[in-house]
Amino acid sequence: MFNMTVLPRFYETDAFGHINNTVIAGWFEAAREPVFRIFTPELDIKKLTLILARIEIDFVAQTHYGQEVILKTGIERVGNSSFVVVQEAWQSDVLVAKGKAVQVYFDFDTQKSDRIPDAYRQKLEALIP
Repeated sequence: MFNMTVLPRFYETDAFGHINNTVIAGWFEAAREPVFRIFTPELDIKKLTLILARIEIDFVAQTHYGQEVILKTGIERVGNSSFVVVQEAWQSDVLVAKGKAVQVYFDFDTQKSDRIPDAYRQKLEALIP
């Protein structure tokens, strides 16, 4: 599992003083970077063979400005051409959000999904708890 720490910024707050719900999706995407590096270690976006097929986020508790948030990222399962990334956001030892992202191994030349190569599959499966 990968961990990333973010410090919420003032502009990420909403009218109620909480972190806006749209911000969590952005944080989760940023926290998937180590997974992207499995496919392109130098993070060359032109070589990244993944597309995002689905995201879901459950907001479990309020997230507040001024306190660090720890983002935890792992892999739930690996399929033939896709895999599920699981993520959690923790603030002050409280789970504030959890989510999943379905990433698809994609051939941009054919515009179709493709089988995840074994070398990548092994690295992803090593991240399953």
